[in-house]
Amino acid sequence: MDKAKCAAKEPKCLKAVKDKNYAYCTCGLSANQPLCDGAHKGTEFSPKIFKLEEDKDVWLCQCKQTKNPPYCDGSHKSL
Repeated sequence: MDKAKCAAKEPKCLKAVKDKNYAYCTCGLSANQPLCDGAHKGTEFSPKIFKLEEDKDVWLCQCKQTKNPPYCDGSHKSL
């Protein structure tokens, strides 16, 4: 598998809405980081779909190195 492109070296806060489906970009090519805009088409990547059970702010990984996608785990600090 190809390595995802690092879109940014810091997480981005998403004000998530309960029960809404979100498509997290796993390739790093989306212009709508950290969410997918379909830029992965033609690659082996596909978005990670997730939703939350409550309205809340979540910090999403943009470096694409997290061990807990889509959430930031601080991996960007070692890049």
